[in-house]
Amino acid sequence: MIYPKKRELQISEIANGIIDPVLARRAGISTALLGSWDEIAGEDFADCTRPEKIAWPRRDEGTGSGGGHQAGVLTIACEGARALFLTHAQGELIARINGFFGFPAVRQIRIVQKPVSQTFKHPRKPPPLKGEAAKRLETMLEGIESEALKKAVARLGTAVLQQKRKV
Repeated sequence: MIYPKKRELQISEIANGIIDPVLARRAGISTALLGSWDEIAGEDFADCTRPEKIAWPRRDEGTGSGGGHQAGVLTIACEGARALFLTHAQGELIARINGFFGFPAVRQIRIVQKPVSQTFKHPRKPPPLKGEAAKRLETMLEGIESEALKKAVARLGTAVLQQKRKV
């Protein structure tokens, strides 16, 4: 009996296989839409918007046609005053989203104002050591041959030997 060869799977493929059904059930969107959002939204809105969910109408609601696909309402989170500009660009964005899906998936956009970008502040670099602490660190670094390791230990030592600020 010949068994098919198993191919290597990327973690993203496994994760998408697990997450996609949950997103589809809860929010009506896929990881493909989330991953491609920067290209869909364009450089004007990529940094200030995020798709949240697509509300699909029930089969018995709407036109009364009794079957077929009906376009949904996409809820987009948008930051502050940029929501006004997004409102004006709604038609173009709907066309891009439907082009991404390959069928008329969205008929309307609902904009919700809320923070989108993650504000992560990098900790500031500690000031260089002075006096006795600097001499002590230099003596600790003398036996280290690797420059990369020496720099890493120097950063750690500077942070550790720094005098604590009084609050």
